Amino acid sequence: MTARVAIATGDPGGIGPEISLKAALDPEVGAICRPVVIGDRGALEAHARACGLSLRDISVLDRKQLKPGELKIGQISPVHGRAALDSAQAAIRGALAGEFAAVVAAPHTEAAIRAAGVEFDGYPSFVARAAGLPPEDGILMLCFEHAGREIRIAHVTLHASVRRCLAMITGERVLKTLRAVDLALKKLGCEKPQIAVSGVNPHAFGDEEERLIIPALEAARRDGMRVDGPIGADTLLQRADYDAYVVMLHDQGHVAVKLLAPNRAAALTIGTPVLFSSVGHGAALDIAGQGRANPRAMVEAITRLVGRR
Repeated sequence: MTARVAIATGDPGGIGPEISLKAALDPEVGAICRPVVIGDRGALEAHARACGLSLRDISVLDRKQLKPGELKIGQISPVHGRAALDSAQAAIRGALAGEFAAVVAAPHTEAAIRAAGVEFDGYPSFVARAAGLPPEDGILMLCFEHAGREIRIAHVTLHASVRRCLAMITGERVLKTLRAVDLALKKLGCEKPQIAVSGVNPHAFGDEEERLIIPALEAARRDGMRVDGPIGADTLLQRADYDAYVVMLHDQGHVAVKLLAPNRAAALTIGTPVLFSSVGHGAALDIAGQGRANPRAMVEAITRLVGRR
């Protein structure tokens, strides 16, 4: 049986519904899975009309998130924020129940979620909480293809100030990240993953490297993992013979991704029982409802989770 993959449609006021529909109809996606689009059917119909598509050949799980008149394409709305998280929550619950092999989420709009009064600091912690785990168990790994190779960058810390992140970086947290990356790579088909690890400081020379990172690497090696580091973050990705890279801070990974793969990266959540990915670009409110959105990042996210395993 072909795997069922849930597509959570993101912010209904953005391009999320449009790229979800386009990805569900993409022949590359249809060849490897059975996509199920999760969101408000009325919003999906509005976006389908705008880009000349039909829901007739698409499996839709209707969440009835919007009342008549509440959809405001191209605008920020608290109703849109709640709808985006509801779609993701429903998809995650389905995956936990064994209904879906994986979940891919379209872009949300953080301003809409904040307007709804909902605490949200990114999908990794959201997925972890939905799975009944501590929020720190959700770890972000950005994945993209560049110059003929697959690049995966996992983060020890994410959406916090640099000062707070320095306090959050512990040997235990680094080791937990390494274990999650090693397991995720094996699930994705890497039999003997090789992982390169950055330092915190320039050129990886500092107190944190000596006290925290090096002991974590030694513990990982005792567990049988193949890890190298710490390596200066500025030269980390130049080392091509690795299946994944682990960085300590948000910008050590995100700056490289935004430069090398703008609007093409998939944001994979690891460390939880759910195979979950979101696309690495925003909701693009400025072009929503115009039929101009490119679904390529969504298609690549799906094929990365299902087609390359």
